[in-house]
Amino acid sequence: MTAGVRLLGAGDIRDIAGRLGVRPAKRLGQNFVVEQGSVRRIAALAAPRDGDVVLEVGPGLGSLTLALLEASAGTDARLVAVEIDPALAAELPRTVADRAQDVAGQFLAVQADALHVGPSGSAHKPADGGGRDREITVELPWAPTVLAANLPYNVAVPVVLHLLAALPSLERGVVMVQAEVADRMCAGPGSRVYGAPSAKLAWFAAARPAGVVPRSVFWPVPNVDSKLVTFTRRDPPPTSASRQEVFAVIDAAFGQRRKTLRAALAGWAGSPAEAERLLRAACVDPGARGESLGIAEFARVAEASRLP
Repeated sequence: MTAGVRLLGAGDIRDIAGRLGVRPAKRLGQNFVVEQGSVRRIAALAAPRDGDVVLEVGPGLGSLTLALLEASAGTDARLVAVEIDPALAAELPRTVADRAQDVAGQFLAVQADALHVGPSGSAHKPADGGGRDREITVELPWAPTVLAANLPYNVAVPVVLHLLAALPSLERGVVMVQAEVADRMCAGPGSRVYGAPSAKLAWFAAARPAGVVPRSVFWPVPNVDSKLVTFTRRDPPPTSASRQEVFAVIDAAFGQRRKTLRAALAGWAGSPAEAERLLRAACVDPGARGESLGIAEFARVAEASRLP
């Protein structure tokens, strides 16, 4: 244990929850980590260093928060925690002041939905490539460089995609997600579990599996296994097509997964014949299926649709 930081144990977490009258909410995907080794493992993968701003999403009662502050000791790294639950967001600063007094000045809690945060003065289109423009309603005071999060299973991929789109300063990260989601995030073309989340994440970053997390480290114990995923931002493939245009192709390709691209992209292109024309212009086999294409090939198809 680093001097000045006392991590939460299972008893501490239940005591805080009891004092606040908090019961883990299934609708918010709240499963609190109660084992110190697991949060230290995530913090070690986040590896805060001088100049970093760590963004934690869904800190809950503060288990990972304290581990991240512990890992930041000796650096000038700062931590901003975004928590959607007002009661938990209000309690976090008190927990940090009580258990990590020496580094409490490096911490800030923000009560917000992570899908509605971004840098100061920004607005963007949804990272999934569809829907109406959505103004960012919560501006972060610091520009995050690292994401570290135990993400609710039902919003894990949308949150990661949104943050990568909205926060260009975000360079790398580690997230704990449902095992099935982790497999999809890390899958490459040709994999059985490769799909739209895999291809969209590949636009922003290279993702890698980073280990399995047993169910027993959570309270309450979930019905699914969890895994860790690390990612490092990289440049998208060179293309004149926008991210929204490329993601529209991805959505169409995987919307009818069992069909060939000629058939799956017919609605997007206007007809099967036009889909075939665009695919051939992009040097993509019209008889192939979406799971065989990498992000660069999806970008070529989107770019072909812009040409006369």
